[in-house]
Amino acid sequence: MFHYDFIPRGVCSRAIHIGLSDDGKTIEHVSFEGGCNGNLKAIGKLTAGMPVRDVVELLAGNTCGIRKTSCADQMTIGLEEAQAALEKSGR
Repeated sequence: MFHYDFIPRGVCSRAIHIGLSDDGKTIEHVSFEGGCNGNLKAIGKLTAGMPVRDVVELLAGNTCGIRKTSCADQMTIGLEEAQAALEKSGR
């Protein structure tokens, strides 16, 4: 499993911890520091085992209140960064 820590911007959560499958195509786990605890735990449970591509397509652009982003939207950015970091590492 490939681990990646992402620092979100413009949201309540302070960090998003991402675990991807060795090929980077599947989410193994996602957890958040800070933010809406129950909702973010649910996002982690709902996305575990799902293809990164599907989650990004579903949640990218999601907003929170008057913000132009959300923890879910920031997670999609983190997922794409994690995939790029995995590819760059040559694993």
